[in-house]
Amino acid sequence: MVKIRMTRGGAKKRPHYRIVAIDERSQRDGRPLEFLGTYAPAANPEQFDIKIDRFDAWIAKGAQPSPTVRSLVKRARKREAAAAAN
Repeated sequence: MVKIRMTRGGAKKRPHYRIVAIDERSQRDGRPLEFLGTYAPAANPEQFDIKIDRFDAWIAKGAQPSPTVRSLVKRARKREAAAAAN
């Protein structure tokens, strides 16, 4: 099964994550099937960028997002809707 989760990068105490579609049996930082975005929680304010269309394509194929990725996508959709309203 394909999961949509985060892989960790960055220095100690300065995490930076990539949101990826990856086989669930792979290691946390294993080779992904596709990169879907980034998340930098240490930035002030925190920054994230997600390819919503590619995320939706993987969901349509049966991929399962992690709870953290699901919440980030929800926030990205709200931000995208607010930008469209302006």
